[in-house]
Amino acid sequence: MEYRDYYQILGLERDASQDEIKRAYRKLARKYHPDISKEADAEDRFKEVGEAYEVLKDPEKRAAYDQVGSGYHAGQDFRPPPNWDEGFEFHGGGYTEADAGAFSDFFESLFGRGGFSHGYGGARQQQFHARGENTYAKIAIDLEDSYHGGSRQIALKHSELGPDGRPHLKERKLNVKIPRGVTEGQQIRLAGQGEPGFGEGKPGDLYLEISFNPHPLYSVEGKTVYLDLPVAPWEAALGAKVKVPTPAGEIQLTVPPNSRGGSKLRLKGRGIPAAEPGDLYVVLQVVTPPASSEAEKEAYSEFSRAFSFDPRSNLGS
Repeated sequence: MEYRDYYQILGLERDASQDEIKRAYRKLARKYHPDISKEADAEDRFKEVGEAYEVLKDPEKRAAYDQVGSGYHAGQDFRPPPNWDEGFEFHGGGYTEADAGAFSDFFESLFGRGGFSHGYGGARQQQFHARGENTYAKIAIDLEDSYHGGSRQIALKHSELGPDGRPHLKERKLNVKIPRGVTEGQQIRLAGQGEPGFGEGKPGDLYLEISFNPHPLYSVEGKTVYLDLPVAPWEAALGAKVKVPTPAGEIQLTVPPNSRGGSKLRLKGRGIPAAEPGDLYVVLQVVTPPASSEAEKEAYSEFSRAFSFDPRSNLGS
């Protein structure tokens, strides 16, 4: 996927004001409107200009785009890093000026309905007394936070237009209670922490979407947790009792005799402790010790003489 330089598409510098962005869009939209333009690529250019404006006119989308695209140039190979939008607080959402289906894969990867915009719609009401908009952000927590719950402080970035008409990033800190059993993708609602209302209108709510930080030991799918457990060949062959770490604490696990590498041992109810807890699967990884010394080499020789075993028998001869 190629990086799209929205500033270049609109013929602007990266420090352009919001008024300059609006003027550039109007000028180019008139120039390339398919109903009046005689340019051969008018329709494509019109869509391209509309997509650029959809991002740059919105202070939150623009601030996030500026951060994730720092150092990229138009046409460069681009993949958004995982959780690139973590900690960004943005208002409203959805698509306001154009059909979402007309946007590029680049736009969809950053702001599509499965990404930054979260598919939320609803513009701010214009009455004098009106409830404030809801705001949305992603936060990353440790897997252990889901097992134990608790409170933690988070920092959220949001943009505000300064006197110069350009968006400026601001930060606010909040104390958040992480409920025990929260899963990745789940939202935590903080009532009254969204955008202030108009007049006597109540403030909106803040919705925090949960993701998990990468863990050195565990991987997670929904409420199910996986752990790769190294075992020695004799432990797999003869069976053994081994100590196994889990996010809830260390346990003793029985490895059955004649276990094979890749075998899964299910620990029921030891996954994410939701209302219906998930399971934890221990995946056995048989690790072969090196033969460095003469004694170790001789041990392997004795081992080979003791078995009539051909690991490649199913390949034919």
